[in-house]
Amino acid sequence: MVRGRTVRSALAATAALCAVAALPGTAVAADGPEGLPTYRTAADARPVTGRESSADGPPIEPGTYTDEISPGERAYYSVTLDDASNVWISATALPEPGTEVGGADGIKVALKSPEGATCGDSDIDFGGEDSARPIADYAWRMIRKDGYCQEAGVYHFSVEREGEGASDPAPWPVEIRFMEEPGVKGAQPTAQPTAPSDARTSAPPGPPSGEARRIEGGTGFNDAASMGEGNWKDRLRPGETRFYRVPVDWGQQLFTTVEFGTTGSGEAPFVGGAFRVDFYNPARGQVESRSLGYQADRPAALSLESRRVDFANRHAGTTELGGMRFAGWYYIAVHAHRDLAESVDGSVPLVLRTTVEGTPRGGPEYDGDAVAAGFGVEEGDREAAAEGPSATDAEDDGTLRVVGWAGIGTGTALLLGLGLWTLLARSGTRPR
Repeated sequence: MVRGRTVRSALAATAALCAVAALPGTAVAADGPEGLPTYRTAADARPVTGRESSADGPPIEPGTYTDEISPGERAYYSVTLDDASNVWISATALPEPGTEVGGADGIKVALKSPEGATCGDSDIDFGGEDSARPIADYAWRMIRKDGYCQEAGVYHFSVEREGEGASDPAPWPVEIRFMEEPGVKGAQPTAQPTAPSDARTSAPPGPPSGEARRIEGGTGFNDAASMGEGNWKDRLRPGETRFYRVPVDWGQQLFTTVEFGTTGSGEAPFVGGAFRVDFYNPARGQVESRSLGYQADRPAALSLESRRVDFANRHAGTTELGGMRFAGWYYIAVHAHRDLAESVDGSVPLVLRTTVEGTPRGGPEYDGDAVAAGFGVEEGDREAAAEGPSATDAEDDGTLRVVGWAGIGTGTALLLGLGLWTLLARSGTRPR
């Protein structure tokens, strides 16, 4: 009798597992504590554990890695560099949506030579707001005459979690992206661009024509929604961040206005820092970050106007100009402060009005495939961005995500069930 009850209980548990795994709701397993989608890391990302000392840093190569970092911690990684390539290594901090963060809290990244010279470093924080969102920036090694860090050797990349301790003390997941830009044949362009190359157009272009098409922003850099010139509409929930990407070639500049629509009638409370727009280059270096307040019964808008993309911009002292140093996919991250939940019921409608100015021109003559390395624009990129995801595509994508998660769960449960059945058969027991 005991054996019979055990068998029936085990089979019942397996059946229940199959039923639960088959439910569409299992897709939300990747959501944060408030039901908001969490950042989707790269499919080929490899786990790595940084060390306290540079002497013990695990080796990383061009590619994507995942780790985590606790308050006050500094983690080291080892990178082997040649004497010809420009190198960009970014870190994206990923606090859970809706968790506590301090406005001054953030991360610092640095790359140092074997002798301890700083090749390149930067730091980024939440910019005065206390609403959790992905934040990223990079460290680098650039090849240039009479520069630091020009020799081949083992270098040390570090990620440090900084701040005043106002954030939730739980470790933050971190995504590390190591990108190697091929060297340039001959001398690298070093002269600062002159007008109009380094300037915005004399007057911003007018808004693009046509009806706004639906788009669904991604959770991060890896699944950012592609968009080109035109008007694109989406919705954003309090505490949520959505990512979009636009191909910008050599000699071009990007103009994007993000409009936030009304969500109700009557007088609504004003929320300071309600929205933040972060602008990143192809290597995930922050180019610009801006925020604005919002009242639910009044429209609001925030505009980004980039400089023209030029290789020599990397030698500029300002971030807005210096960040426009590659051709490739540029990223726009739009975040809604979690406090909007007190005055917004549901989500806020937004429209992204995007224009890319300038005729693409030739860039530097790379000694390698720059496009494959993530630095360049192909005709297929422009076509994909211009086409954008249709409303049907966006709905299908959401459905496939659910089916995919459910399918994985169902398959796992079925395998468990079959394994149990085989085990019982071998033991001479048959379910009744």
